[in-house]
Amino acid sequence: MKKLDKLVLGSFLSPFLLTFIVVDFILLTVNMLKYFDEIFGKDLPFMVYMELIGYFVISISPMALPLAVLLSSLMTFGNLGEHFELTAIKSSGISLNRTMLPIGVFVAIVTVLAFLSNNYIVPRVNLKTFSLLYDIRMKSPAFDIKEGVFYNGIPGYSIKVNTKLDEVRLKDVLIYDHTTGQGNLHVITADSGRMEPFFNDRYIMLTLYHGNSYQEGTGRRGGRNVPQTFSRTQFETNKMVFNLDAFELDRTDEKLWSNSKSIKNISEIRVDLDSMEREINHFQFFNYANTEASYNYFGRSRKLKPPKDVLDKKLESDSLKNLRYQAEEDLLQNGAVIDRAGQEVSEAALSPTTAAGKKTNSATAADTSGRGAQSVKLAERASSKSSAELSDTLVQSKDSLDKALANNKSPDMREINKKSALQTEKPEIQALSPDQEKRLDSLLLTPRYRHSRASVGLTSARNIKNNFTKNKTQINEVMRQYRHFTVAWYQKYTQSLACFVMFMIGAPLGAIIKKGGLGMPVLLSIIFFIMYYMLTITGEKWAKEGLSEPLFGTFFSNLALIPFGLFFLKQARKDARLFEPDFYQGIWEKIVKLYQKLIPRKKLKEDVL
Repeated sequence: MKKLDKLVLGSFLSPFLLTFIVVDFILLTVNMLKYFDEIFGKDLPFMVYMELIGYFVISISPMALPLAVLLSSLMTFGNLGEHFELTAIKSSGISLNRTMLPIGVFVAIVTVLAFLSNNYIVPRVNLKTFSLLYDIRMKSPAFDIKEGVFYNGIPGYSIKVNTKLDEVRLKDVLIYDHTTGQGNLHVITADSGRMEPFFNDRYIMLTLYHGNSYQEGTGRRGGRNVPQTFSRTQFETNKMVFNLDAFELDRTDEKLWSNSKSIKNISEIRVDLDSMEREINHFQFFNYANTEASYNYFGRSRKLKPPKDVLDKKLESDSLKNLRYQAEEDLLQNGAVIDRAGQEVSEAALSPTTAAGKKTNSATAADTSGRGAQSVKLAERASSKSSAELSDTLVQSKDSLDKALANNKSPDMREINKKSALQTEKPEIQALSPDQEKRLDSLLLTPRYRHSRASVGLTSARNIKNNFTKNKTQINEVMRQYRHFTVAWYQKYTQSLACFVMFMIGAPLGAIIKKGGLGMPVLLSIIFFIMYYMLTITGEKWAKEGLSEPLFGTFFSNLALIPFGLFFLKQARKDARLFEPDFYQGIWEKIVKLYQKLIPRKKLKEDVL
């Protein structure tokens, strides 16, 4: 590595680390403020907060990296230009592109590392974050009774203390017991009391002194004027024990969030997308199949066939299912045994004697049950046939079944059912006389028949509309999930690619403004980062709502910012002064001269004379 590369890269690394920490801290604060009321005030251990903060820091790093690259590249080349180091480098014959090369290589490595982090680390961290955040939300607030305020933290009780002498001694205690679920039927009052935790703070004992207990009976059936029972008990000492398990942090199983797209990598998302495609194709195929049955009249002469792509996907899906079923069948035929726990135990793990015995018994049982089931089915289906047809059908089906079982193959149930199916006789068509045809046609013109025909048609149309609406809703829901998962897939690439795009903007822009520090670079960085953030949200919204392709919508922000980077790079190579008034004054003068050339000035009368 040359000295120039060490100089440029060394001046970039320190601002990059500093800005990344600052940006990550700012984004961490913004995210923590969203859950401030749900996280704090629940008396959690310090390590739980540190664990949650660590998860947040890793999960927001994909958003912090592009801003850190933009700001650090602006500061680096701004400092080089402000101290005339960039001018000296150019005067020695080294171009701006060669000067940007070491930082460009470093940013390219950061881009690759960001992609790997987005694909492998961030999904697992998001799973931990969701699980821990949910557990913290479900945890009850810390046990803290305040003076003059009803405390409802303990399930089934509402406690009010007028005066707290210290953390243990209480005065003027009022307790509403709601454990029965009937309202304020049980009220306890006491002049004083003591509140002491015990058994590792899992329980708390509330000892009340000099008080009364009021108990009102529940309503009875039989009339409104039935008097209700009411009892009052006076006590000198009353001890109440409360369970504080609701105040403990219970960890939830992380499998509950296994379907979220934020915790999946690219391979897992592609598996889900493949399942969604097959589900969508399933809905589309059966929509075509059911539509033909809905139109009874037109379905006689017209066949509504699904498109070729739908048929191809349906055949592919069916072939995959058949391969899976065939694999399961081969596994069972090869002697796999399923134990009571639902786990597969191969015959090799069993002793030879036991394996052989089980295999023989299973084959005998399968043969007996298979033949018995086929005989019952054939007998039921052929109950209406003649004795000759029935015997022929049974013989053919039995022969097919015996051949299949003799060859140790699964019987072809489709062929067996086809041979044993009932053969419907064709009805004999009788010709009608002209008078009978006229009388039959006259029935169609009666008001009753027309009203019935309109009612049936209207009901059929409503049923068809409801079926189409239901199917459309199902397909739209699956399509919406499909677009969301596709956007999450492309985000793995766009968030990492944004680092290099921000470098393309920040490095030449810093060489143009020639100002370092935290003044102008911070302002420009915020402007372009806001543009990037707004364009990202807009493109992803287009993709999720189906207004554009997911690929275009997700890459929209990067595609919109790349022209800015190329423009700034071109201007930086020419040493353009984009942020100086002389630059824009020269552009204005050129526009005025061009306007004067295009529109000739009318000659005055004095000039003509």
